[in-house]
Amino acid sequence: MTRTPSRSAARHASLSSRKSPPVTVHLRKMYVDCRYGQLHLHTAFPSNGGFDERAPLVCLHPGPLSGKVFRALLADLGKDRSVYAPDLPGYGESDAPESPPAIADYAAAVGDLIDTLRLRQVDVLGYQAGSLVAAELALARPEQVRRLILAGVPVFDAREREAYNARPWPARAREDGSHLVEEWQRVQRSRGATASLTHLGEDLAGALRGGESASWLPAAAANYTAGERLPLLRQSALVLRARDEFWDMTGRADALLRESRRVDLEGHNGGLFDTGSADVTRYAREFLDR
Repeated sequence: MTRTPSRSAARHASLSSRKSPPVTVHLRKMYVDCRYGQLHLHTAFPSNGGFDERAPLVCLHPGPLSGKVFRALLADLGKDRSVYAPDLPGYGESDAPESPPAIADYAAAVGDLIDTLRLRQVDVLGYQAGSLVAAELALARPEQVRRLILAGVPVFDAREREAYNARPWPARAREDGSHLVEEWQRVQRSRGATASLTHLGEDLAGALRGGESASWLPAAAANYTAGERLPLLRQSALVLRARDEFWDMTGRADALLRESRRVDLEGHNGGLFDTGSADVTRYAREFLDR
């Protein structure tokens, strides 16, 4: 005998067959207070809620960029968690310190953000110099930082540190504008062949806008004692290595970490969060949600 589904069963089947509405990612900007004044940040979270089920992700940029470099990542990872990408002090729209900070000082400012937003536990992603800020934040707040994603980690040896400190940057302004050409060429070398003109332009604008302070974060990274600090980390880390100027350094960083998984992104260089953002997002989501 053929049974006819009950009304409630038919209704349930009808509801189950309906497609869920597409998730809209809310992208917002805001300011929070920190020890250096106001910290500007880019945020993302999904429209359908549920983002409290996952730890928020804090993304830390290199200099002279800003949190804007993570725009594609925010739009993707913001589908299922809250994401925060601050402009570190002295970059983007954030207030600058009065004197050059150390990596620990930048990390303390990010800690101020975490306290202001009342985030109990976070995952942290750092890119180039931002990866060292992420590491120092994890050392300062081991109970709050759950997992780390470190991309392009600048672990300098003594020779590289000396060479970095000896090079003039940023270029001093000249009446004929030749310093602009020098800075554009530096940006192209740093970002690599696959970086978009949009990101190259933003890098140049950040360097020119920041003036002397544009070099403070990279200089702090070059003089950071990574060989002493990274082995102290207890958090699990995903290390992303692209074919950029930090390829060898990132390998050194991976060797220093107690618990890490390294992914070599051979097809990407200095435009990792530009042309390589889809790959970064995929590996990040797998690592954070496992």
